[in-house]
Amino acid sequence: MPVFTNPRSTPCFVKAPSLEDLEAIAAEALATIPEEFRRHVGNVRIQVDDFPSDEVEKAMELETPFDLLGLYQGVSMMERGAGHIANDIDRIFLYRRPILDYWCESDEDLPHIVRHVLIHEIGHHFGLSDDDMEAIEARAEEESRRAGA
Repeated sequence: MPVFTNPRSTPCFVKAPSLEDLEAIAAEALATIPEEFRRHVGNVRIQVDDFPSDEVEKAMELETPFDLLGLYQGVSMMERGAGHIANDIDRIFLYRRPILDYWCESDEDLPHIVRHVLIHEIGHHFGLSDDDMEAIEARAEEESRRAGA
């Protein structure tokens, strides 16, 4: 995965970034994703909520709502047939409070974290498993290290 560099200086927040702040960061992150992927997520709604719903928390058997940074909800492209009729809008949820919690505990840039979660959930839209995405990220990181050496 290429390293995300925020074109503007990282914002300095005097209070926790709002839902709207995270939506703006997600929109910027989406704009940096390669076109071949971005064109396939045009109908996917990106929604920022503070936490996963109680239903999601129960269904995923989360110990705490802070355990989930994002979620793809819909029918992946691999599961769709030629006659697929959408019953609902495919969505990518980004969960603000868990993302901010992770940000505070890490040395990572907030836009980088948001971009990483967004790309991960887009991977689920394409039908990739967590293992597939981890392998892709590991290869990209290794290529990035070799290119920098």
